[in-house]
Amino acid sequence: MALQEIVEQTVAGLGYDLVEIERSAGGLLRITIDLPWTAPVEGQVSVEQFVNVEDCEKVTRQLQFALEVDGAEYKRLEVSSPGIDRPLRHTQDFERFAGQIIDVTLKAPMGAAANGQVNANRKKFRGTLERVVAADGTVGWQIVWSDAPEPKPGQKISKKRVPPPMQALGFTLDELRDARLAPIVSFKGRGNAGLVE
Repeated sequence: MALQEIVEQTVAGLGYDLVEIERSAGGLLRITIDLPWTAPVEGQVSVEQFVNVEDCEKVTRQLQFALEVDGAEYKRLEVSSPGIDRPLRHTQDFERFAGQIIDVTLKAPMGAAANGQVNANRKKFRGTLERVVAADGTVGWQIVWSDAPEPKPGQKISKKRVPPPMQALGFTLDELRDARLAPIVSFKGRGNAGLVE
């Protein structure tokens, strides 16, 4: 059985989602896990749960056993949570994090689709992930951003200043080289990044 299959079966069997498998130099095998996500039921508030140390220990013990039985080659095993810059790989990841700020890197530059407002060679964007439903019912994705510089703490902003326009870029998952949650650090929690007490 291939390494990918062993890891997927073991992680899923314990009730977790496999986010990523990475092999590094020196025989390091890095496995990233997350708790399964289900779409919230309308009218109910969903509570985000996170992988903790006990979850990682449980998966590590089971993977060590499964990999030893199958004779997989590795020197060191590391199981961790996805962290604040979690990679987005599957449609379910995009559904889960719609409305969050993400970093997107395209495989190819925007080219002619830039309409002159953005450098045509640009591949990297940071903005809010939005779900888009086309007229024919197909679901797509877009990132919405503004190129306005972030105000510095304590900086006064003129009320007369016209803010730069919001821009949107539609994309398919096949066009992405990488997509991750933007690593926004706030000691008030991810959802309250803009609130002031």
